Amino acid sequence: MNVLFKNIKELVQVREITVDFLSGKEMNILPTIKNAFLLVENGLISNFGVMENCPKTELKIIDASGKMILPSWCDSHTHIVYAGNREGEFVDRINGLSYKEIADNGGGILNSAKKLQTTSEAALYSQSKVRLEEIIHLRNWSCRN
Repeated sequence: MNVLFKNIKELVQVREITVDFLSGKEMNILPTIKNAFLLVENGLISNFGVMENCPKTELKIIDASGKMILPSWCDSHTHIVYAGNREGEFVDRINGLSYKEIADNGGGILNSAKKLQTTSEAALYSQSKVRLEEIIHLRNWSCRN
């Protein structure tokens, strides 16, 4: 893929220096660039920055006005069926708590597995149906825009 995204409302989680791994309080730093460009060549990010530094190119250009781009965002996996989210644990990790401390406070994978086992099939179905319908709605919306 060779493409220049320009007029990006906000380019999120881009860094001048390569970072292989973030944990704890480092995850609380979210660098962004407003009114940005992103150049992708051969499937890799080759350049990015503010629009005033946008290079001229013959590549395919996508006008991303009003859009945000998160080129380095990685979500390892997603579940539609679950009994409760663990968003609070993510915040705890950003604030430096260890997995043991999170588990001691009632969080962690073992606690969420226990919650899943004690939730009725009907409740899981109802919750999951709402999530699935939201994903279908978002998918249909993004295909039109």
